[in-house]
Amino acid sequence: MPLDKAQYLLGSLPIWGVFLTVVLVVLISIEIGFRRGRKVQQREDDRKEKEAPVGAMVGASLGLLAFLLAITFSIAEDGFNARKTALIEEVNAIRTTYMLAAFIPEPNRVEVHRILRQYVDERLQWTGIPEGRDHRSATALLDQLWAQATSVGEKQQDVANVALFIDSAGRVISLNTERVNLRERSRIPAAMDAVVMLLTILAFAGMGYHGGVAGTVRSPVMVLVAVSFSLVVMLIADLNRPGQGWINVSQDAMIDLRAALNGRSH
Repeated sequence: MPLDKAQYLLGSLPIWGVFLTVVLVVLISIEIGFRRGRKVQQREDDRKEKEAPVGAMVGASLGLLAFLLAITFSIAEDGFNARKTALIEEVNAIRTTYMLAAFIPEPNRVEVHRILRQYVDERLQWTGIPEGRDHRSATALLDQLWAQATSVGEKQQDVANVALFIDSAGRVISLNTERVNLRERSRIPAAMDAVVMLLTILAFAGMGYHGGVAGTVRSPVMVLVAVSFSLVVMLIADLNRPGQGWINVSQDAMIDLRAALNGRSH
C-alpha cells in the first residue's frame, strides 16, 4: 500500500480510533511474540534461547522506538507552536491593516473595514467557532482586500501612509498562505509514521518473545504498557491534526479582535 494512502487511512480515524488501533496492534504483537517465545523455550534440544541476550536486544529495540517517538513528538509540537505563533502574527497584521485603513480615502476605507471584519469571521468559522455574518471564502475576501489596496495605490502613489497600508494588506495575504500551509501541509511525514508503526510491531513482539523465553505468565503489566504507549501515540496524533482532536490552538486572540473590530465599526 502506498505510504500516502496508508497515511490517509490512518488520518481518517478519529483520535480515539488511533488509540484503540495502537492498543490492539501492541497487544497482538506482544501475544504473537509471547507464543513464539514459549514454543522456542519448550524445545528439548540445544536451540533454546537464552534470556539475557534476548532481553538486551529487546531493550535496544525499545530504546530505538522511544527515540523515534521523541522525534515525532518534537515535530508535532513544533507544528503546534508554529500555528500558535502564526495566529498571533495574523491577528496583529489584521489589526494593523484595519487601523492603517484610516489613512485611505472613502469609499475604500469602508470597504476595507468591511472586508477585514468578514475575514475575521471567516477565520473563526474555519476553526469551528460560529460566525456572525454571511460566509465568504478567505480567498475571495483577500482578493477583494488586494483590489482595494491596488485601487488606493493607483490613486495616491506618493503618500507614505498609503504605502504602509498596502504593505500591511500584503502581509495579511501572505500570513493566510502561511497559516494554510501550517495547518494542511506541515504534518509528520508518511514515511516516519510507517517506520514508527513497523518498529512498534517489532519491538513489542520482541517484548512478548522475551517473556515467553523467560517462562513467565502473561502479565497484566503488558496491558498497562500497551495503554501507556498508545496514549503517547494518541497525543502525537492529536498535536498533528489541527482542528480535529482535543488539543487545539486557542482562538481567544482572534475572538477578541472580532469584538474590537465590530465595536469600532459602529
